Amino acid sequence: MRYVLGLPTDQVERQAEFLTADAVAEVAQAAEENGFDAVSVTDHPFPQDKWLAHGGHQALDPMVALSFAAARTTTVKLLTNVFVLPYRNPFLTARAVASLDVLSGGRVIFGTAVGYLRSEFAALGMTYDDRGERTDEALRLMKEAWSGESVELTTSTLQVHGHTMRPAPSQRPHPPIWFGGNSKRAMRRVVEFGQGWMPMPQPAAASKLTRTPALETMDDLAGRIEFLRGIAGDAKKPTPDVCFVPFGMRMTESPTVADFDTLGSQIDSYADIGVDWLSVPFSGDDRDSLIRSIEEFGKRVING
Repeated sequence: MRYVLGLPTDQVERQAEFLTADAVAEVAQAAEENGFDAVSVTDHPFPQDKWLAHGGHQALDPMVALSFAAARTTTVKLLTNVFVLPYRNPFLTARAVASLDVLSGGRVIFGTAVGYLRSEFAALGMTYDDRGERTDEALRLMKEAWSGESVELTTSTLQVHGHTMRPAPSQRPHPPIWFGGNSKRAMRRVVEFGQGWMPMPQPAAASKLTRTPALETMDDLAGRIEFLRGIAGDAKKPTPDVCFVPFGMRMTESPTVADFDTLGSQIDSYADIGVDWLSVPFSGDDRDSLIRSIEEFGKRVING
């Protein structure tokens, strides 16, 4: 099993503790030193107040935040979980990802998804109903740009006649692409474009808001992974990595020591059904207590 630590870059009420250059770097360094394989950040450029009042969260720009994490580390991977691709121009995104990959020595995992917050799409001036199609097109365009060769193409909105993007990403042909979302379409997108899948625990009651199917039990997860492996096999593609936030944890809530012990007892079960990575969020009242929790997690779970 490999482990991802979710950096607390949503903690805007504790900015001095968690949203400084030193804070991001120190937490990432603690993750690396205690056995985590990756650190991750979320993406919400301009969330609506109503959503924030009902459990939503803020986020630093993912590429900026991960660049500060990269500067103080040497081996830990840098995961966007998730970068909402249809919020942005695909070539600007390709440039940002390639820049981070070059400067980090090839450590980026580009985790992306189509997004679900209609209000945020509207605030950014982006259409909502065609976000899936625009995501697919963006990935094709980004792969062209990441080639480092001259690009010639025309779409409904873009005219590209002899444009080149260098430096190309350090990882060739490009950084691993992982997709979030519980739907069969998300899994098909993994097989078509990427190398990893990031499903999330999802109560049925929340499915209407997040626009992704419920995923409530280990049996649910096992069935989805079996489906993913089946379509990958049919397409003669390698089996994608699977990265999952453990049941009972939320992306913006820190686990407790009791959670550590529970998770430690469940790792074999997750591995048996095909989970390769477990993504664990961390937050705290202050940076020192957060780093102590990271150290404790390393002892009890990663190296236990």
